[in-house]
Amino acid sequence: MTDQYSDFVNTPFGKNVAQRLGLPAPVRLRRYEPGQILCESPVLVAGTGSYAASVRSLLTNAAVSVVGSLDELGEGRLGGIVLDLSDARRPSDLAALPELAAPAVKRLARNARVVVLGTDPTQLTDPVQVATQRALDGFTRSLAKELRAGATANLVLGPVREGGTGEGVAQQAEANVGEAVRFFLSGRSAFVDGQPVRVSDAAAQANPSVDRPLDGRVAVVTGAARGIGAAIARTLHRDGATVVCVDVPAAGEALARVANEVGGTALQLDVTAEDAGRRILDHARTRHGGLDIVVHNAGITRDKLFVNMDESRWDSVMAVNLASIVQMNETLLGPDGLGEGGRMVCLSSQSGFAGNRGQTNYSATKAAIIGLVGALAPQLAERGITINGVAPGLIETEMTGKMPFATREAARRLSSLQQGGLPVDVADTIAWLVQPASAGVNGQVIRVCGQNMIGA
Repeated sequence: MTDQYSDFVNTPFGKNVAQRLGLPAPVRLRRYEPGQILCESPVLVAGTGSYAASVRSLLTNAAVSVVGSLDELGEGRLGGIVLDLSDARRPSDLAALPELAAPAVKRLARNARVVVLGTDPTQLTDPVQVATQRALDGFTRSLAKELRAGATANLVLGPVREGGTGEGVAQQAEANVGEAVRFFLSGRSAFVDGQPVRVSDAAAQANPSVDRPLDGRVAVVTGAARGIGAAIARTLHRDGATVVCVDVPAAGEALARVANEVGGTALQLDVTAEDAGRRILDHARTRHGGLDIVVHNAGITRDKLFVNMDESRWDSVMAVNLASIVQMNETLLGPDGLGEGGRMVCLSSQSGFAGNRGQTNYSATKAAIIGLVGALAPQLAERGITINGVAPGLIETEMTGKMPFATREAARRLSSLQQGGLPVDVADTIAWLVQPASAGVNGQVIRVCGQNMIGA
């Protein structure tokens, strides 16, 4: 689905019209392409927290110029800001925000990135310390809504490091936080805005390479015949994975095209079938030697106001969007399913957070996914497996193209980025979550919504 208004305001004439009339002026977002530099230089790294030094090293190794102050910048503009307040423990420590960030934000370039680093407040016990770190969440979300020209702001919350943390654990925490910073600075996070991500010090393997971090991995994507599912399959393949594309027999022709395009295999099945999990696992093992990644993407909508919703609409959405995942996971997460280093991602939705008129059935299932991810995460962590969720907002697909014009336009402009996302935005977030080096992110549900004003 093409956003014709966005195309128009990105022409010289359209830009002039938008400025004169005070209309929204969404810019073309900087999205990831293989071989692309991590982010535009230079990046300001400021703050006295414990991650600043390792972030500087990460950026330098990625050939990104780093400055420690605006004096070093000169007359140019910043490609990004990394502000480390992970050591803030008192309200007075928050004075660093206006002191360090306000002048720098004025110097941001188009499509710049702001990443705030904090400490996970759920791991703190002192009420004042919890409140101080929690303040970073409100700050980051609000700043994201103020930024323009495609710039984003996100928050990375690392583990508590006080109390004699061993050197190895501290280094792992730095590495895991660094991977989250890398994602948020990169084009992979183009449509992720105003979001907090908690990162642990869980042991993680290094990615095989920057451009092909999924080399040697076997992934299964359900609902892969079209839309977001097809984009996920293509993106995982781009990043090096072998992909098993799953969809219903009725979508067999489209499914085969996607599978052939990504050099993977197609598996036609109904995810609600009792043996769906076993068939997926057997196919992956027989054809590709194992299974490392599962993306539960398959889903349907059957919209109706609740008082008018019949049993078939309710039951079908529950069966496909929720019950099928629970049932398949009995096998996919069983003794012979995903092993150490395994990754699972479940598709939720913005509706799971905010609800949506006419979607009580759909919103219930997507909220349930959020709960499922959070509940399974600590259990799977003991086995070296992560499970996360992704909650898309308005994504330009065939389905959104069928929305009434006024509704679609309002949804596009009611986000900080003033536009809808693309299927690849969801896919790139998933591709990051399933990387070997992303073991520190577990039990999270990341909203890929451009910071939609409703529920974000």
